[in-house]
Amino acid sequence: MLSTGRRPSFVPVLLAALAGLAGCALPLASVSEIDSQGDAEFQKIRAQTPASTDAVLRAYVSCVADAIIAQLPEPYADQNWEVEVFDSDQINAFALPGGHIGVFTGILKVAENQDQLAAVIGHEIAHVTQEHALKRYNREATTRIGVVGVAVATGTGQAGADLLGMATSLGLSLPFSRSEEGEADVVGLRYMAAAGFDPRQSVALWQNMQKKDKLRPAEFFSTHPSSEHRIDDLIARFPEALATYNAAHAAGRNPQCQR
Repeated sequence: MLSTGRRPSFVPVLLAALAGLAGCALPLASVSEIDSQGDAEFQKIRAQTPASTDAVLRAYVSCVADAIIAQLPEPYADQNWEVEVFDSDQINAFALPGGHIGVFTGILKVAENQDQLAAVIGHEIAHVTQEHALKRYNREATTRIGVVGVAVATGTGQAGADLLGMATSLGLSLPFSRSEEGEADVVGLRYMAAAGFDPRQSVALWQNMQKKDKLRPAEFFSTHPSSEHRIDDLIARFPEALATYNAAHAAGRNPQCQR
C-alpha cells in the first residue's frame, strides 16, 4: 500500500484468538488458496466502497494499468486482471492475489500524471507478483501463530476449513514489511519503465507523498521505509530503469493515457 504506512484493515484479523491456540504449525497456504482469499477480499471491498462513475477517469486508470500488465512476467501477463476505481478520498491503492487492482480516487491528488500513477500501480502489482501475501502467511504459519486445533492440522471438518480460511487471510491484512515494500518499489519501477512510463516520476510521486504526510512517524517506528529513504533507493536504480524505459520507447511502447 502507498498511503500513510498502514495497510487498510479489509479483513478481520483474529491475532489474539490465534495466539491463544498452541501446538504444531498451521498448514502452509498454496497460491490458489491465497488467490481465492484475494478474490473474496476484492468483492468485500467492492461491496463496501462505491465505484467511481467517472468514465474518463476509469478509462485513464485502466489505460495505465493495462500498459503495465502487458509487461508482467508469466503467468501474470495473461491473467484476467480486474481494475476498479473506488470513489474515496483515501490516498491509496492496492493489488490483490487473484488479479485485482483497486485505485482510490484520492491517490490522484498526489499521483499527478500517468507516470506517477504508473509508479503507484507498478508498486502494488509487484506485491502480488513477488507473492508477498503468500510468503508472509507461510512465514507466520511456521514461526509464530502456532496451531489452530487438530481440525486445521488434519484438514478435516468445517471448523478446520473456517479456521484455515481466517488464518490465510492474515496474509492479506497485515502490513507489508520494510523489505517487502522496498522490493515492490524496485520491481514496480522495472514494470513501469518496461511499459514506457518515465521512472523518474516515481521520485516526484514520493515527494508529493511527503507534502501530504508531514506528521508521519520516524522510520524506526514504521513498518514502511520513510519517503526519504525510498527516494534515495529509487534514484540509485535510475540507470537501469532509464535504460529499460529508453528501450521501451524504441520498441514503440509510449503510453498516452489521458486523465
